[in-house]
Amino acid sequence: MASTHPAPVPMTREEVRVIFASSLGTVFEWYDFYLYGALATILARQYFSALDSGSAFLFALLAFAAGFVVRPFGALLFGRLGDLIGRKYTFLVTILIMGLATFAVGLLPSYDSIGVAAPVVLIGLRLLQGLALGGEYGGAAVYVAEHAPQGRRGTYTAWIQTTATLGLLMALLVVMGTRTVLGEHDFSDWGWRIPFLVSIVLLGISVWIRLALAETPAFQRMKARGRGSRAPVAESFGQWKNLKLALLALGGLTAGQAVVWYTGQFYALFFLTQQLQVDATAAQLMLAVALLLGTPFFIVFGALSDRVGRKPVILLGCALAAATYFPVFQALSVAANPALAAAQERSQVVVVADPADCSFQFNPTGAARFTSPCDRAKQVLATHSVHYANEAQSVDGSALVRIGPMEIVLQSSAGQSAAETRKRDRAFHEAVAAALTAQGYPRQADPEAMNRPMVVALLFYLMLLVTMVYGPIAAALAEMFPTRIRYTSMSLPYHIGNGWFGGLLPPMAFAIVAQTGDIYSGLWYPVLIAGATVVIGALGLRETRGIDMYADD
Repeated sequence: MASTHPAPVPMTREEVRVIFASSLGTVFEWYDFYLYGALATILARQYFSALDSGSAFLFALLAFAAGFVVRPFGALLFGRLGDLIGRKYTFLVTILIMGLATFAVGLLPSYDSIGVAAPVVLIGLRLLQGLALGGEYGGAAVYVAEHAPQGRRGTYTAWIQTTATLGLLMALLVVMGTRTVLGEHDFSDWGWRIPFLVSIVLLGISVWIRLALAETPAFQRMKARGRGSRAPVAESFGQWKNLKLALLALGGLTAGQAVVWYTGQFYALFFLTQQLQVDATAAQLMLAVALLLGTPFFIVFGALSDRVGRKPVILLGCALAAATYFPVFQALSVAANPALAAAQERSQVVVVADPADCSFQFNPTGAARFTSPCDRAKQVLATHSVHYANEAQSVDGSALVRIGPMEIVLQSSAGQSAAETRKRDRAFHEAVAAALTAQGYPRQADPEAMNRPMVVALLFYLMLLVTMVYGPIAAALAEMFPTRIRYTSMSLPYHIGNGWFGGLLPPMAFAIVAQTGDIYSGLWYPVLIAGATVVIGALGLRETRGIDMYADD
């Protein structure tokens, strides 16, 4: 029986140029944005050195998340500009802001040099990056979608979908290469700045390439007919028919897509290095291999969505993620650090404290401090990847940690000076570390015992889920909205999903782990959101494959 699908027509020279120019600039912008995540551990020491290591890393994650929190505001700001003045000029502005902010991080003095101004400026630069990225993705995705022929939008826009992963891969490779050339000591001391400073070269290339691009035919046609929107934000979200679509796009597509993306790439890296104590270079290298193997599948699933639809591919990826995350991450523990997995199984650790003294340590603004003995005890145990139980009991404001036959008490710091509190914390940390070592907890994953092929295979599976949910997403979003408000309307749900639901995943997962004492419990966050997306998307979204995007123009 003959196929009902027409044979694919090769891309024209102009289409190739559009995709290449849009994608390359967006790769560089994602590189800039994700450098922070790849260097979170070092940045914690450089800019949050006044805190202990556990709190410093948590605050570094929160600063990382700050860039995600403001992405929806960037979507509104630059989405409006993109619908008013054009796609091309708007994403020229966004890449300038991103590149300059990243370059400035490479020049920023550390906390030891300028004190509290250092983390304040760092977070400010991170916010600028988030605003810029809020406008970049929508511009690039709309630009390619409006150049793509009917029936090929999934394939064409999938090239834009590779850019986030390629940017992350590029960041990892530059970090690993610089670290290898300089050595760990020099890299941690000053060499970490080089990947940030390199961004100024990438910025120059990106601006040069994008200046040669023309505006999209759809936008030019809309302007020529006088059908542009005078108030894209109000029209997108002030009219129920458009707001309803945006809400469905968020709940039924981008929220689940976001948590799958960040779990499969960033949280997997944090889990390897922070929970499983795998050497950072080894973890980044194994993730880089998985990213290289998985990246072509963005195009595969984008093309598949041109045949079977956007919804089936995206929602199947979310469903598989919700069903398999727990066994996959448990297998990852056994493969990457079998000694730790064994110690967690045989050694009982209990935190005894008054529940009223224990906080849920989620702090997206960075304004709260978790300093009670219960909170500090849980932070220390979480940073050692300890599986522990909670026992509710009043212990006069203190916290007691029971590790096998040993009991370690952390007294309240009430009435103590800052120096005395630091001394108390250091002594407690050392006592816990010694007790855990006695119970067989390794201080670091043993490279000889690690099953690297299995780790890469599991990371590749996580990456495959990423490509399923992310490959078709740009086409799906672009097809939901008319040209006059497309940039604004698709950008906001995308960046709320990826900026808030996805970007807050690492600190939320860390807080859940610290609260429950189970290193896998943080996975409930992506599992529940991905599951909810499957339900909302299946019931509320209509399929957009094959529609005429310009029918209302």
